[in-house]
Amino acid sequence: MEPLLTLTALALGALLAVQAGANLQLSAAMRSPFGASTAQLAVGSAVLAVLAVAVGSIGTVDRLPDAAAWHLVGGLASALYITAGILLLPRLGALVAVGLFITGQVLASAAVDAFGLLDVERRPLGPAGVAGALVVVGGALAITRTGAGGGPATRRGAWIALGLAAGTGLALQGPVNAALRRDLDAPVTAGAFSFLVATAAMALVLAAWQAATRAPRPRAPGAAMPWWGWAGGLVGATYVTTIPLLIPEIGAATTIGLTVAGQQVASLAVDRWGLLRLARRPLTRARLSGVAALLLGVAVLQLR
Repeated sequence: MEPLLTLTALALGALLAVQAGANLQLSAAMRSPFGASTAQLAVGSAVLAVLAVAVGSIGTVDRLPDAAAWHLVGGLASALYITAGILLLPRLGALVAVGLFITGQVLASAAVDAFGLLDVERRPLGPAGVAGALVVVGGALAITRTGAGGGPATRRGAWIALGLAAGTGLALQGPVNAALRRDLDAPVTAGAFSFLVATAAMALVLAAWQAATRAPRPRAPGAAMPWWGWAGGLVGATYVTTIPLLIPEIGAATTIGLTVAGQQVASLAVDRWGLLRLARRPLTRARLSGVAALLLGVAVLQLR
C-alpha cells in the first residue's frame, strides 16, 4: 500500500475527531444542535461549490439527472454524523462516542466489501475478516460499558444506537459518493452536491424541530466561540472529497480501518487532556483495553 494513501486515511480519521469538537463549540454558541449542523454543512457546501467553480468542474452538474437515485443521497450521512457528534460528545465523551462511530463504520464497510454492495468490488472477509469484526465488536462493548453515561439505561441505549447508526452511515457514504464521482467525473462537484443535499436535509429537520417544539431560533455565534468552531464544515468537505478517491485504490474496509484508527487515537488525546474545550475523562485500564481490542480488530481486518 502506498505510504501516502495510508497517512492520508489516518489524517482524515484524526480530523473527524477534531470536527466533532468544533461542531460542539458552534452548537453551544448557537444554542441549537440542529442549527449548528445546518450551519457547518452550509459552510462545507459553500467551500466546495467555490472550489468546483475554481477548477472548472461545476458544469458537470448537468449529468446529475442521469445518475441513479441512490448515488444522490450520500450527503444524508454527513447530516446524521455531524448531529450525532454534537449530541453524543458531551454525554458520552470523545472516546465512547468515537468508539461507537468506529464500530458502525467497520462493520458496515466489512459488509460492503464482503458482499460487493454499492458497486464496490467484492472482497470476501475470510476467517481473518470475521475474526477482526468480532474483535472490533468486543472492543466497542468494552469501551461503552466502562464509559457510557447519558442517563437511564433506556436513554443510554438510544445514544448508543445513534452512534452506531452515524458510523454506519459514514461508511456507506464513501461508496455512494464514489459512485456519484464516477457519474460526474468530478470529485469536487460530487462533494459539493453531497453537502448541498446534507444542508437541505438538516434545514428541513431544523424547521420541523422548531415547529414541533416552538424552540427559539438559533443565535448568531458570539466572540466567545473559538475561531476553530467553524472548522467542522471544512473538515467534512475534505472528508467527502477524499474518501471516494481512496476507496477504489485500497478498498472500503482498509480505508475505513485506517480512518477509524486515526479517529480513536485522536479521541484518546481529547479525553486524556480535555482538548477542544471538552471535559477530561479518565483513561482506565478497561477503556484502554477496549481501544486496543478495537484497533487490533481493525488491523486483523486488513490481513484478509
